Amino acid sequence: MQGLFITLEGVDGAGKSSHLDWLAAWFSARGRVVRMTREPGGTPVGERLREIVLHEPMHAETEALIMFAARREHIEQVIRPALAKGEVVISDRFTDASFAYQCGGRGLPDARLEVLESWVHADLNPDLTLLFDLPTEIAARRLATARSPDRFEREKGDFHARVRAAYLRRAERHPARIRVIDGSRSLEDVRAQLAGILESWT
Repeated sequence: MQGLFITLEGVDGAGKSSHLDWLAAWFSARGRVVRMTREPGGTPVGERLREIVLHEPMHAETEALIMFAARREHIEQVIRPALAKGEVVISDRFTDASFAYQCGGRGLPDARLEVLESWVHADLNPDLTLLFDLPTEIAARRLATARSPDRFEREKGDFHARVRAAYLRRAERHPARIRVIDGSRSLEDVRAQLAGILESWT
């Protein structure tokens, strides 16, 4: 059976992580083996880099390079082996997040990350990306009641607005791969959206 690579994206507070277990259960109920993972992270090296990039101040280019360094390990140690075994890989973030946060949020030129993308995984892209979209004001209210914020979550509203805009531009550029989910809806409504997408896609 062919492996599937699915990624979840969205601004901080959009609610994507709330649906990871539901997605895994949806595929498991259909007889698929599911591998859940995340970025940055997913490997011992990646998790150490995650702690650095989420909590240590740094230049925007350093941030981007760390993200792709962690991604290189993630692809070789987790994603490719799982896909080769026919598993469904569900990743909480992937390269779309780099374009949204480091290009949209930090202002790096897309061309710089396109070079890194081509270098790190020119022949590997998600089969499906679920983009959880939410107005930044609502996302901010959700984050205010959540866990202790990391370096990205502490950014001001204009940063998150730029991230959201960059995500939506990516969705316009890749409409066959990126499906936009209305993250402002109720949990039940969002899962109905997800089920509809998955049933038509698979």
